[in-house]
Order: sequence, then C-alpha cells, then structure tokens
Amino acid sequence: MGGNELRYVHQALDTNWISQYGSNIDEFENSLENYFGSGSHVTVLSSGTAAIHLALRMLNVEKGDFVICQSFTFVATANPILYLNAVPVFVDSESQTWNMCPEALEDAIKYCIQQGKKPKAIIVVLSYGMPFMVEEILQISKKYEIPIIEDSAEALGSKYKDRLCGTFGDFSVISFNGNKIITTGGGGALISRNAEDKIRALFLATQAKDDMEFYGHSEIGYNYRMDNVAAGIGRGQMDTLEEKIMQRRKNHDFYQDAVKNNENIELFSEPDSNFFSNYWLNTIILKNGLAKENLRTRFSQENIETRYLWKPMHLQPLFQGYSFFGSNLSGTLFETGLCLPSGTNLTDENRSRISEVLQK
Repeated sequence: MGGNELRYVHQALDTNWISQYGSNIDEFENSLENYFGSGSHVTVLSSGTAAIHLALRMLNVEKGDFVICQSFTFVATANPILYLNAVPVFVDSESQTWNMCPEALEDAIKYCIQQGKKPKAIIVVLSYGMPFMVEEILQISKKYEIPIIEDSAEALGSKYKDRLCGTFGDFSVISFNGNKIITTGGGGALISRNAEDKIRALFLATQAKDDMEFYGHSEIGYNYRMDNVAAGIGRGQMDTLEEKIMQRRKNHDFYQDAVKNNENIELFSEPDSNFFSNYWLNTIILKNGLAKENLRTRFSQENIETRYLWKPMHLQPLFQGYSFFGSNLSGTLFETGLCLPSGTNLTDENRSRISEVLQK
C-alpha cells in the first residue's frame, strides 16, 4: 500500500457509498482513462476474468464459435471461452517475448476457416508483463479482419515503441488482483475503444437492467461491477504506479547482475529497445540440464518462495481435445523455467539471500 488508499476508503465509508456506486469508481476510471490516453474508455470490474468474459460477449461470441487463445497463460484467459460454450483454439509462443507466435497464429486461423468458421476473436497475452509482437499480430488481425482481445492483466505500465500496453486491442484487459503491480484486492478493468462500447460493457456488468422504472431484463447480464471501497484502494494505488514500475525494473537489474556469469541460467528480458516491460515477474530458464526442481527446492530450504512458469493450456486436462498450433515451445518453458521473487517490497537483505542461493 502506498499510503493514500485509506483516505479514499474512508471517503467511501463516510459517504455511505460502499457498493457499486460512488465517486471512487468514477475517479478511478477517470485516472485510468487519463493514464492510457485518448481512445481508451475504462470500465472497472470485479476481476480481469470478468473483463475477458465481457469482451467476448461484446464481440458476440456464441456457442460453437472458434476463439483463438494463447496457450502460455493462466487459466483465467481461457475459461471465459468455455463460459460461452465456444471452442478454444490454442496457439504456441515464440522465443523472444514468450507470447503468441505469429506464424502459429496464421496456421490456426487457416485451420478454422477450413472448418467453415472464421474465428470470432484472438486473445493475445502479455506474459509476465512483456509486450507481444505487436506489429506482426496486428497485421494478421487486420488481414483476416478478426478482432483482438489484449490480455494485459500483468502488463500495466509496459510499452511497445513508447505506446502503453492496454491500447493495442479492440478490447484490452487489466487485472488488479492481489499479486499485480497495483491492486484493489481483486478487480480488473475492460478498456474499450469508444464510449458506446463502454456503455454496453457497464450495462452487461450490472445485470443488464433495461431502462425502465421497474426491474426489466431482456438479456443475460452479470454482477461484475467493482465496488466503491475497492475503487478507493485503486485510486490510492494509482498514485504510486510509476514508483512500483521502477521498483520492479530494479528487481530485474538485480537479477541481471546476479546471473550474468552463470551459463546455466537465462533471465527473461526485453528483446530490444522497442519493448519496455514492467517486469511484473522476473523469470528464468535453466539450461545445460540443470533441473528447475533442484533450484526450487534449494530456495525453499532457505524459506524463499519460487513458482513454476505457466503450464500451457493445451497441456491442461481441462482443455484436452482442443486444437493446438505450434512447436510446443510453451511446454519447454514450463519444463525448464521458474518465477523468482519480484515484489515491489523486496529489501536489500532479501536480494542478498536470493543472490547467495543462486551463487551456491
């Protein structure tokens, strides 16, 4: 917490607006719209998952429709496809950003068209805060006229060619879950490209109540709106966003120095100067036969938590039987990688302990 969160929470309590209405919600949305700039219309919601679900609804995804989805991601990216009884088609990663491979994406699109259905959407993920191959993916989207849902849940503050991530998709998604770079405890946001889509998103997120003096409903809606207390936390978090990004990038600098002379460890880093990552998580690949479980165990013995990389969706029991396109690079990443401690509150003492384990 940065310090101002409690002031906005008290404001919600003092005014007795603690549910899905109140000034904190409006001001939090305004601050995000100002941050992302012109053409970004923000609806704050109960989760990033809700935002993906609404984006699919806004694109009229229905039962049996194909939705192309990056395989190397958390399950929340893919689950909303199943909510709508649509069909996920999974696409592998490329080696530079670990995000959606353009060549595999085009193969997947051609497959869907051969099956008689052009995909309704492409969900591209910015894994661990790293921007995707923006120009290549957008070119394919334009070529086949398939809209993009940009899952920037982990990438608030990341940029490609000085343009903020969260502004590239037809719809974009941000998460404010407790582990993200800023948090509202839970929560997320859907970023639309025009005001009309924002109005539609808010309608669906508040139970799709028709404009009547009684409770009338003509279509399915959801209870997805963020509450005024959580939005107050978000307002306070926005005050320190740039500081948190700098702290995460400082963690990356530390890890670069810690592994620079170790041929067995490769730190996941920006491919070139076009990419600016918030380094939400710092991740490594172990090489030359070094087993990730050995390193994870050594860290655990020193009471230092690490995590595996995402197990790709095409390898999950839930999604067995769905199509996958690519070389299984994402599976190799899962087999050889670890996420390292990356919080904004890492101390010099923490870093010293981490470095000692890495050197040993």
